[in-house]
This record gives sequence, C-alpha cells and structure tokens, in this order.
Amino acid sequence: MVNIHEPGPFEGRADQWPVLAATGPLEVRLAETDAEVEAAQRLRYQVFYEEMSAIPSPEMRSSRRDFDRFDEFCDHLLVVDRSVADDEGQPKVVGTYRMIREVYAQKAGGFYTSTEYDLSPMLEAWPASTRYLELGRSCILKEWRSKTSTMQLLWRGLMAYCARFSSEVMFGCASLHGTDAQKLALPLSYLYHYHRMEPGMRVRARPELYAEMNLMPKEAVDLKQALRELPPLVKGYLRAGCRIGDGAFIDRQFDTTDVFIYLPVKDIDPRYKSRFGSGT
Repeated sequence: MVNIHEPGPFEGRADQWPVLAATGPLEVRLAETDAEVEAAQRLRYQVFYEEMSAIPSPEMRSSRRDFDRFDEFCDHLLVVDRSVADDEGQPKVVGTYRMIREVYAQKAGGFYTSTEYDLSPMLEAWPASTRYLELGRSCILKEWRSKTSTMQLLWRGLMAYCARFSSEVMFGCASLHGTDAQKLALPLSYLYHYHRMEPGMRVRARPELYAEMNLMPKEAVDLKQALRELPPLVKGYLRAGCRIGDGAFIDRQFDTTDVFIYLPVKDIDPRYKSRFGSGT
C-alpha cells in the first residue's frame, strides 16, 4: 500500500515480490510509488470518464485522474505492458484493481462498499477475526481488453495477494453499464434468482439507494442470453463461485448499476484456484 501516512506492506520489499506473474510483455505487480498509483488513477479516468460516461469532479477533470479518499489506504494491483511506454517513459499501465484490507478500512473510516450496502449481516456472520479484502475500481484499457492474458494476470495477482495476507472473504461492487434497471432486467433478474447470498448473511443495498433486482419471474429468464448480457468481470466472479447481495445500486456519477459481490476464498471454484492460485 502506498499512502502518505505510513509505509505500505510492500514498500521497500521489491526483492521479495518484484513481479507477481508475467505473460509475454505483460506483468502484474503492486504499485510501490505515488507515481504508479497515479498511473492507475489515470487509467481509471480514461476508462470510466473518457470511454464510458462517468461524471468527474472539477479536480478530477483538471488532473485527468479518478481518485477518492480511499485510494491512499488501498493497495493498487497493476498490469503493465513492458513493450509500450507511457508519457513518462515508464511501462504502460493497462489494467488495475484496487484492494483494501480490513485493518486499513478501519483507518479509512470503513469500506467503500458500505457507502452503497449495509455490510452488517456479512460482518456479523463471520468471526471478528476474519480477514476481509474489498475489491474495486477494476478496469482494463480498451486495446488490452480483448487479450485474455490481461484479465488472467489480474486474477493471478489477486490470488497471490490473498494468499500472502490469508484473506478469507473477498467482496465489493461490480458494475453493469447504464442506470435504467428496466433495460437490465434480464441480467439483474438472473443474478437475483440464481446467485443470491444465503439469507443469514445477505448484504442489502442501503434503503435510500435500493433498486429492485427481481424484475422478471424466474421461469422467464433466458439463461444464455442473461450471461451474454453480463460484463466479463461479473461473469468471471460467477465462474469463481461468487454470490450476489440483495438489491442493486444506481450509481449516477459512474452511469452504472452496481451489484454486491461476495466470495469467500474457501468457496472459490477449485478450477480457479488451480489456474490462478499460485500467482507465479
């Protein structure tokens, strides 16, 4: 983690984890400097605000970076392409994930996801000592999105990170493009009927933000078409074995409809563990 308050867990430890995984010119590693974090923020701005329809603050527009108060408490996973240089002459950052562990979430005043969902059912269902890992701000530059190795490297880096810190529960928000829930009725209803969390720990969108996901009866859901309409990241989470919270959140700043992703590490599909678990 790179922040102005204290050294992060990987700062000064490049000899131990210089690169988490590599495929051809692509490699995945953790940001270790402010400049690398800013490169991830510029990538997020390019994808969320320039390619998609998110609305930046004046400060974001001026710096052409996506940022918020959580960034300084997070670790930033980067996929870089060593064959392409950015404007600073450094290997270009083409993919990123933002991660925060519970110890740093406490310092940040809570998890980012708690601004959209009531996490208490999940937190109360697990022992107080549980190690949580919140995931967010995942994106890949458009030209690298069609390369399966880019997303695979992000997953390999993520699994290596989980193993290093013995994370037990991964969670966060994943986005479907657009804010008209009726246009997303099929994928939202599919997630509602087939992948909801167990009732005893089911996280629910905050009441003032709640958007219904049960928009069509289960028998009307076309499974193949629903999967086709889901973003690749959400499909990846589903293949790994994730469950979905109750209710969606309409994020008008990012022009997305968010759903809650819940993935205990012990429940990850063994095929995913064997494919990405080593991180090497």
